[in-house]
This record gives sequence, C-alpha cells and structure tokens, in this order.
Amino acid sequence: MECHCDHTSASSCIALVPIFHNLSEEEMLEVAGITRHLTVAKGEVIYAMDDMVDSLYVIHTGRVKIYRLSDTGKEQVLRVLRGGDFLGELALFSHSPMGDYAEALEESSMCVIDGSALKPLLGKYPMIALKILEELSQRLEQTEKLLEDISLHSVERRLAQVLLDLGSEAGEIELEMSKRDLASQIGTTSETLSRRLTSFQELGFIEQIGQRRIVILDREGLEGVRASG
Repeated sequence: MECHCDHTSASSCIALVPIFHNLSEEEMLEVAGITRHLTVAKGEVIYAMDDMVDSLYVIHTGRVKIYRLSDTGKEQVLRVLRGGDFLGELALFSHSPMGDYAEALEESSMCVIDGSALKPLLGKYPMIALKILEELSQRLEQTEKLLEDISLHSVERRLAQVLLDLGSEAGEIELEMSKRDLASQIGTTSETLSRRLTSFQELGFIEQIGQRRIVILDREGLEGVRASG
C-alpha cells in the first residue's frame, strides 16, 4: 500500500535517520517534499536482485532483512535493518541493478525518497552524501567481517560471537529474527544451529526458553568457545 506523505509525517520519518541529523527543520521539510509513504506486509519483497531501484527507502517502523541467494537457492542474510535505517542507497551512486534482496520481517512502514530529486540535494547539502558514504563504509566492513568469519571460523565460534553480541548485561536475548534467519546470517543451516544451541545448553552455557528467548548462563564459557574457534 502506498500514499504520499504529508510533510509532518515525512519529516518525522526522516528525522530518525542519522544521515539527516544535521539538517534544519526547514531543510528536512525540503526532503519531505520529495517523499512518499510505503507500507509493506510481513514477507513482502521490497526489491529483488537485478531490480533497478531509483529511490532511497527510510524505515520508519518494522524490520527488513537484506540477503543474497546462491545459484542453488541457499540464503545468506547480510543484515537486518530497523527504524531509522535506510536501504536502496546504491541507486544514488550507480545505475547498476540491485545485487541483493530486501524483505520485510514484519509489517513495516517507510518513507521512500525519490532518487532523481534527492541527488541535487546531495550537492546542496554535502553532509548527507558524506553520512551515506560513512554508513556504506561501515556496512562494507561488516560484510567483510561476516565473510571472514564464515571462511575462517567454526560454526561454534560464530554462534558464540553472535550470542555474546546480542546478550544484554543481564544475559537475556530476545531474538528479533527466526532461527532460520539467524542460521543464514552466520552461514549455517537451521539443523546445525539447533544442534549447536542444544550443545551449548547441555554444557551449561545457555538456556533456551521457547523459540526466541535465550539466557546466557556462562558468559566465560562462550568467550572460551569464541577464543578457541
């Protein structure tokens, strides 16, 4: 479902995104003037590989996963984006088709900024372009680290790292994605992930509660797995 944003709601959406934080209210309204609203259902594909995208998508609410598919159909989740994140940014710098897929993990609302109208604003407000490039460099670094982990480290080590990263100070984790997507993100299968989680639980490192909740019981044990993997 799609509609044009009123300037107030568009400005609210745009204000969430770090790349626009240095703009004044008047400047944000200028960006809002080239913005439309989009709502996507859970499981809906926002764009697919080889699609030509000409807009910047700013997530207002919800979550979107970015992933790639191998020739055999194996999925590799690259990242999960949330409110305040953006996607489709490569369309601002290249006329090449998309190299990945974007799919809503839950019903999501976003503001869609027309790329052809945004490009002149990048010259007018160069800080926006610099912030986009900064975000792109961080994403490239994260992707390179992901590929390095998959190539060089064991599943146990990758899983321990993810659990340590996700765990709060209290040691509680509420997974924001399915275990299938988590398995894809660390480069393994759902079956292997399930076996490794069960193994960690038997070792007393974690406790699994339902499908989405994990409690870290022995952080040092997980750190030992990470160090040796």
